[in-house]
Amino acid sequence: MVPKIRRGSRTHGLLAYLYGPGKRDEHVDAHLVGSWDGFAPDPGRDSSPDPDPKVTLARLTAALDLRVKQAGDRAPAKHVWHCSVRTDPGDRMLTDAEWNTVAQRLVAATGIAPAGDPDGCRWVAVRHADDHIHILATMVRGDLRRPRMNYDFKKAQAECRRIEKEWGLRRLNPGDGTGSKTPTSAERFKAERTGRPEPSRETLREAVRRALAGAATEDEFFIRLREAGLRVKVRTAPSGDALGYNVALPGDRNRNGEPVWFPGSKLAPDLSLPKIRRRLGDDTVDQTTPSAATSGRPDWSPPACARRSAAGIAEHAAVLLDGGDEAAAQLVGVGELLDAVAQTSTAATRAELAAAAREFERATRSHVRAERADTRAIRSAARGIIQAGSALGRGEDGGTTAMLASTLVLVALAAARWHSARGHAQQAHASRQTAEHLRTAYRQAAATPMRALRDQGRALPEAVRRTHEATIRAALPQQGLRADGTPRTDALAATLAQAEQAGHDPEALLQQAIALRELDTAEDVNDVLVWRLRRLAQLPAHPAEATQPQAGTRQPTTSTNDRTSNRTAPTAAARPGSDPRTRPPRR
Repeated sequence: MVPKIRRGSRTHGLLAYLYGPGKRDEHVDAHLVGSWDGFAPDPGRDSSPDPDPKVTLARLTAALDLRVKQAGDRAPAKHVWHCSVRTDPGDRMLTDAEWNTVAQRLVAATGIAPAGDPDGCRWVAVRHADDHIHILATMVRGDLRRPRMNYDFKKAQAECRRIEKEWGLRRLNPGDGTGSKTPTSAERFKAERTGRPEPSRETLREAVRRALAGAATEDEFFIRLREAGLRVKVRTAPSGDALGYNVALPGDRNRNGEPVWFPGSKLAPDLSLPKIRRRLGDDTVDQTTPSAATSGRPDWSPPACARRSAAGIAEHAAVLLDGGDEAAAQLVGVGELLDAVAQTSTAATRAELAAAAREFERATRSHVRAERADTRAIRSAARGIIQAGSALGRGEDGGTTAMLASTLVLVALAAARWHSARGHAQQAHASRQTAEHLRTAYRQAAATPMRALRDQGRALPEAVRRTHEATIRAALPQQGLRADGTPRTDALAATLAQAEQAGHDPEALLQQAIALRELDTAEDVNDVLVWRLRRLAQLPAHPAEATQPQAGTRQPTTSTNDRTSNRTAPTAAARPGSDPRTRPPRR
């Protein structure tokens, strides 16, 4: 049950709309279901003493505005309180009597007309659809004072949550006032008229978020906004310092032909210029791009290197989210990382990654503020992905995107636990929805490379395959078998064989991958470990490349003696050139 509160100054105008046909003839059988005294005239069904509904509407307006006129100059300029209340599409249809009860409870809870108070404000509840009502009240009491209505929206929300619980309706997550402003009905109707897929407010919010992802300076942020094709207007002080900014979509104009501007604070609470400055000033973002040379593999493309580096940093962010309130800053960094990946991914995964970024936007905001906001590493990772550019046509085949998406699933679930522990119901739900979108994106990105890895696993020499399967069973005894009785470890065995070929101890490397992060929330433990191992051992994300041995690496062998000799080979933790800062500590 969702209440939505507005204020206005035209009692008659609002009543005429509620009893009218609606903007699209959607209003049907408009009638009162409740009023302040139970005897208010009803223009929808009352035919006495005058059969003309317009006359009855004027009588109802005069009755509601009586105390407003009596108060004169003491009445508020916006004296109309308007609250629409809607049930969930899956809820049962409420009767008129039940809607009357809802209206009475809401006007009492918000201070409009407290129970048992004869001087409460006058109000009516109009129903013109099956799933909602509109409550209209005039905000002057019988003693000509204004009602006490502090935090009326929060009180209405709380009362709706109680009604849902008592009546067995769908229970919605309580909000905390940190959500983005939703588009108005007029904005939604305009989007439909003009053929836009969504209201301008939502398009602009996403574009501003993407421009902010990994930005190092305020000037760079504004440059990115303009490069994205937005109209930008910066408000400046006489000193020349920026005070704020407004953005508009090209071609989006009002009835006077003027651009429709939105200030950043009206797009989302954390997109105002002061809060953007605070984010940019928390840490100095590394302005260098992760290169293939620094990764130890000069044959990797920049997008692949940037994603591989980001996967390790995201893994560390998941560990930090198991900590205290200081982890709140990591959520903002994760949001930027998702925005960066979404705008640089190929068409195959772009839609799901963009949906994940949109969902997680709600999870980045709460009333928790970190005292120490160290987001340098994760914001630098987002910057690296942006600077590396699109993965399309630049050597990225989906392998490192799958590697990063697999890690981000665990990060999103860690964020859900962090929010749940603090009672942030909406943010926790958004985090879980993010994980679902990321899982879908992962399956899309991983389909080709994982199929190739499984084929390679099945093509291993029998002795080699059995040896690696024994290593996997020893480390993961809970892993089951497929329906045909064979292990579900083909890709994992192929990865261990390639790691051994590169000079690593498979058993030690597997234990290191397991210890990086819990696996209980993983949808497929094998897949998670495949990507962890390939990142730790610096194996190509594209398995076809692994068929060509690199110079100086060990060749696979079936000899037991050679297998034993590899126990002294270096693991990823001791490999020269690895950067321990990108790996989370073992828990």
